[in-house]
Parts: sequence; structure tokens; C-alpha cells
Amino acid sequence: MQHKSPPEEFDVVIVGRGPVGATLANLLGLCGVRTLVLEREARTYHLPRAVHFDDECMRVFQTIGLADAILPHVILSPGMLFLDAGGRMLLDWSRPQTLTPMGWNLSYRFHQPDLEDVLIHGLARWPHVTLRNRCDVFALDQDETGVRVRYEDLANGTLGEVRAGYVVGCDGARSLVRRFIGSGMDDLGFHERWLVIDVLLKRDRDDLGDYSIQHCDPRRPATYVRGTGTRRRWEITVLPDEDSQDVAQPAKVWELLSRWITPDDAEIERAAVYTFHSVIAQQWRGGRLLLAGDSAHQTPPFLGQGMCAGIRDAANLAWKLGAIIRDGAAPDLLETYQSERQPHVREFIELAIRLGGIINTKAIEAGLAAGEARDNAPVKLEVKKPLLGPGLALGGLPLAGHLAPQFELNDGRRSDDRTGYSHVLLIESAAALPSRLVSSPAGIAILTGDEAQGVGHWLREHGIIAALVRPDRYVRGTARNDSEFERLVAAVTPPTRVPSAA
Repeated sequence: MQHKSPPEEFDVVIVGRGPVGATLANLLGLCGVRTLVLEREARTYHLPRAVHFDDECMRVFQTIGLADAILPHVILSPGMLFLDAGGRMLLDWSRPQTLTPMGWNLSYRFHQPDLEDVLIHGLARWPHVTLRNRCDVFALDQDETGVRVRYEDLANGTLGEVRAGYVVGCDGARSLVRRFIGSGMDDLGFHERWLVIDVLLKRDRDDLGDYSIQHCDPRRPATYVRGTGTRRRWEITVLPDEDSQDVAQPAKVWELLSRWITPDDAEIERAAVYTFHSVIAQQWRGGRLLLAGDSAHQTPPFLGQGMCAGIRDAANLAWKLGAIIRDGAAPDLLETYQSERQPHVREFIELAIRLGGIINTKAIEAGLAAGEARDNAPVKLEVKKPLLGPGLALGGLPLAGHLAPQFELNDGRRSDDRTGYSHVLLIESAAALPSRLVSSPAGIAILTGDEAQGVGHWLREHGIIAALVRPDRYVRGTARNDSEFERLVAAVTPPTRVPSAA
């Protein structure tokens, strides 16, 4: 009688190999977590989708050691201008071209297949991370010790099975993992059909400009986006009485593009109608199943924050999974994932909807109220990143839940490259350390004002003597005096386990 060998075991199975799944897999690789990525498709989807990410995302890419490989594939964005039907500027959302406190630029444009290729090739660096393409997951069965993951290998029709401690669904808007969690969706009310047209220019059209342009025209709202290289994108509203298939036919596409370009200027790479949604999953976790990216939330694209939100999910989740799997932290640490991320993503989606109200001209005044009115000048928009929702931040302390800046070291390097993927204690000088911390505890790096002059200035500016920064670069807590400093250190000093939600 033939004995069936037990299924392979992994700490984490990720369903989906898009930018969010691939980033999460790289972060888990950094944590030393045995990870399997199961992806239905054979290779990277070759057409553009997401086109923008921000300084916080680039800092995550720096964390996984891939920022330098991504840089040749991006261009800096000067920002976005909102124009009325007569070409008058309603809203100025220019982006500074200087480095932000994250250590990177505020706005990058990219071609999604280029980014995905870098992220996927990066997985080869981690011997404990495995990628299997053409594997279609169809069943997830949980018990007290883990999850049985069953899938079909589409290359040969055979069925496969593995065991996982946790499963993360990075499997998009129609997520199978979300269905197994049984999560409903909160609808924030924005659903519009837009025709998305990607073209490749055949000749220079510098007059199109580098800014994204929102044409807030009540007859037919439209968006222009400058891509990398010769890539340009238009997103054009589909009117209620128009058929989605008809409007995507070449003749109609060129008719809609005629105010900007002709077939002599460019070739169409793709034209497809998308419905932009605004929804958030009610449950991001069901036991050992978790959601990240589009499986957890979908946003209209007007803020360029769709993929960014998913990358933030991965950054929040990865170190917590690492702490549970590698360091023995309590599994209820995962209760802080949705509580921290959901309010953050909701705030961004609500702002995207307000900007959509300007673009589709249904709620212009309410949308403009998101910016700062100026005399004899367009309204100026500056988007402040939302804070984390309640979770691991030590309550009542300054800056808890804010992103910590990245500092320039005395040798010119960025501080994250020195401190690595760990908790970091920021203090004015080594002399301020308690003697028991002179040799850094496991999992905590120490960065002083002696190594990076900006540290001391930042601490004094906020009236604190120390700050504890999490691996995802958010401030977990700060200290204004010695007793608060002791509390801060106790939060992550072994043998104290990582606490559950505060």
C-alpha cells in the first residue's frame, strides 16, 4: 500500500504575485519566513495598470533592497492640475521636486510590468521564498494549527496541496481569499465607468506636458497622465447612454482623443473600459486568512493611491507575521493590522472621491474645500498622509502613529540602510542610553544624533528625548522624560512579548 507523503509546509502562502504580493514576499524573505507565492498567470501582465507611487512606497522598496533597481524605470512627477472646461485652473496639486522626510521624492511615475519584473526577480535572493506560476488556488481549509491550501497546476492539470501557518490574499478585487473569509464590502458610493487609453507616442509631443491634467469638463471629464518613456495615458468618462464595448472601438477612441493627438502622433497600446469603485472589506482577517491590496479595498484613481495602499498593507503585515512566526509573538498581534490600516485607507478613498467630485463636476465646491483657498490664485492642494488607526502605538504620546523621517547619516547614506528591518530607537546620543541597552537588544537598532545630525534636531523639535520606530517606519511611541523612556524600552525588550492592541 502506497503511503501519501505529507504536504509541503510553509509559514505563509501568498495568493497573487502582483506588486502587493511580490512586495510582501520580499519583506517576508527579509524576515526569514518560509513563504510560497501562488500565481494563476504564467508571467507578468504586459500592459500598464498602476502608474504612480509615492515616497513611502519607495522607502518600502529601499527596505527590501530594490530601490536602486527600480530607479532606472521611474520618472519624477511634477504633480497634477485641475482645469475647468475653459482651461482655467481650479486646483493646483504640484509636487515638490526635492526629497521629502522619507528620503525620497513625493511622486514617481512608472510602468507596472517594469516594477513587477524587478520585484519578482528580487524573490530569487531569498532561498526560503518560492514562487509557483500557473497555480490556481480553489480551496482553503483552516484548523487550529494552520491552513490546507489546494490548487490546480494549470500547466499540467494536476492538483497540488500545501500547508501554511497563514494565507494572505493579494488576489485582487474578485478575491477568492476574501470569499473564504466571508467578508462583505462597505460601499463608499463611487462607481463610474471610464475608458482607459494607453498610447505610445511615435514623435515628440512635449506640448502635452509632464503634469497630470484633470479636465473638469461637465460634457465629458477626462484625465491626461504622462508615463515613462513614450507612454501617455488618457482616462475619459463613459457617458450613461454609451455602450462599454462600442466606446472602446478604435474609431471611437481616436474621436475621443482628437482634441489632443491623432494616429500620426501615437499608436494605441490598449483601450478598455473600467468601472472605478470605492469599497472596503469589512473583515481583513478571518483566523489565519488575511487580505491585502485590492482584495481589501478599491479606490478611484484620482489620488494615485491604489497600489500605494496595498504596499502599505504589505509593510504593516510583514513584520507582524515575522514577529509571530520567527520571534514567538502572540498571534493577536494581527488584530492590529486592520485597526491600523483601515482608517488610513478610508481617509485616502474619501479624499479621492472628493477629487472625483471636482473632475466629474458634480461636487466642485465640496472637492475644492479639501485644498487651501488663495487670493487671485487657484486652490492649492497638499495631501497630508493619514495617521495609523488605533493599534500598537503607545497611546497619549507625541507622534505615535506618524511616519518617522529617514535621516541622512554622517557618511551620506540613508539611515534605513544602517538600521535595517527592525525596531529602531532614536536618541540624542549614546551617552543617554541606559547601561543595559549599550549592547542593543535583539531586534532593536539604535540610531543616535552622533551618527545622523538630524536625529537630535527632530527630537528637540517635538519635545521628546527618544522615539521607538517600528520596522514599517511608523512611530510606535516616544518619550518626553526618563519614566516614559523606560516604558518605551520595555515595549520591545525581550523577554516581554509584543503586546496586543493597546
